[in-house]
Amino acid sequence: MTEDRRSLFVAGLKNAHAMENQALSIIKPQLSRIENYPQVAARLEQHLRETEAQIKRIEDILAGLNEDNSTLKDWMLSATGSMAALGHTMADDEILKNSFANFAFEHFEIAAYNALLVMAEMCGHQSSIAGLKENLSEEEAMARWLSNNLREVTSEFVVRREAGETAKV
Repeated sequence: MTEDRRSLFVAGLKNAHAMENQALSIIKPQLSRIENYPQVAARLEQHLRETEAQIKRIEDILAGLNEDNSTLKDWMLSATGSMAALGHTMADDEILKNSFANFAFEHFEIAAYNALLVMAEMCGHQSSIAGLKENLSEEEAMARWLSNNLREVTSEFVVRREAGETAKV
């Protein structure tokens, strides 16, 4: 593997590690606030566990390259995720805002893993491909779930709002 390709791959892995930490900082506050959407809470809880496993897979790949994650990138993106999650708490349609943001973020992660797979192939780092594909598969499944359930979540939000019930979360 050439040094330039290796450097790009390692940088991408460090970015993915930080991205997954950002995902945790987005998911955890949402989970702590959801009361009226148990299907969303259950899927977010599942994805929280998947995200923790994804972080471990990335750490294993980095260790195989004798590299470590970037604490600064992890901290910066976690802070950004926390701020985004906090911003939605003030919205009357918090559940919808979270659904939209989660959908967009999942697609960002899908793009990142697709790029990392190309880099892994170009670097000849075959041992990382299975873990990256597993992460990609989990992100694609979450994106599909969000897409398939947006109609139900939106309908439930509207019905709750019309009934004067708590419609936020």
